[in-house]
Amino acid sequence: MAEPRVPGESGGELTLPCEETIRVADLDMGLREFDCACGATHAVVMDIHPPSRFFPEFLVDVLRETIETEDDLGEFGTTHLMGVVMEEFPGEVVNEDVSENGNVGYSLVWVTDFGSRRLHEVAVELVVELMEHAISHAEDDSAMTEFEEQMLDFDVAEFVDQYRARRDFDDERDTPA
Repeated sequence: MAEPRVPGESGGELTLPCEETIRVADLDMGLREFDCACGATHAVVMDIHPPSRFFPEFLVDVLRETIETEDDLGEFGTTHLMGVVMEEFPGEVVNEDVSENGNVGYSLVWVTDFGSRRLHEVAVELVVELMEHAISHAEDDSAMTEFEEQMLDFDVAEFVDQYRARRDFDDERDTPA
């Protein structure tokens, strides 16, 4: 049974990992992080944010072609990526299903105990781990060796710096790189 609401009510509160509470309606669709009353900066991700927020489109395409999902959400996307983040950092990520709240414009929202730059690094690190796991199942040992050699030269922090600079994350209308 639906809960009665006051007309115009924005609905719902979200308790953050830091134990502060925010109104879901205060999380604008363009928001990527916010400064909390606890003194920390928290990253915000919504299901409407594309995975290209974290990775170039060509890599998103590869991930979608490679990763088979076993749910009703379709191809690999932000929801799956945030599921991996939540699995790795269960106490540092909260999420809320707001699909019944027609006032916000998104269905799922995640807020992390760390800022958006750190979340970006975490997302890249976890996808590299997924890629390494997938390659380890290949019957070609040279592919694994080549991947490991390439990863020795890959600097997550540098990648994140360069990608964020190209995407201009200060502009809420940034476009995929």
